[in-house]
Amino acid sequence: MSRPTEGEAGDFPALILRMTQAAVRGDGRAVRACFTPDGVYHDCFYGAFKGDAIVSMIEDYFHRDAYNFRWDIHTPLSDGVTAYARYVFSYESRLPGSHGQRAGFEGTAVCTLRDGLLESYREIANSLVALQALGFAPDRLARLAARDSSAFFASPEAVHHRS
Repeated sequence: MSRPTEGEAGDFPALILRMTQAAVRGDGRAVRACFTPDGVYHDCFYGAFKGDAIVSMIEDYFHRDAYNFRWDIHTPLSDGVTAYARYVFSYESRLPGSHGQRAGFEGTAVCTLRDGLLESYREIANSLVALQALGFAPDRLARLAARDSSAFFASPEAVHHRS
């Protein structure tokens, strides 16, 4: 396996910043432009969106449910194929019952790169913190935690962690 050049590995910080700041602005097409044609954005709240559906996820979900986003990227690292970045994300809610309340959480982006673009963007995030801050009922939080638990144990990486 050949190691990427510094330029190849060094482009990830600019790419992830470009993608996240386009999402903050609500520019779905600019977010989409950061992905390969078959790229997938796996959002911790809304699920997976592939290809042109990424535009809809940003414009029709992200900005429907929240506003005044802040998304800070910390310690982006890449070997040219696999990339990681820790982030802190916050927003103000548009949801009934929590409109105007600020919520936030931290997470890690796990990415696969191809041809200088994101082939896959997946989040490992402590998103229940944000939902609790918005006043989600304990039973709703429990359902979301159960969903995340099921997804974890269904992942190929967790196969040997199942009972």
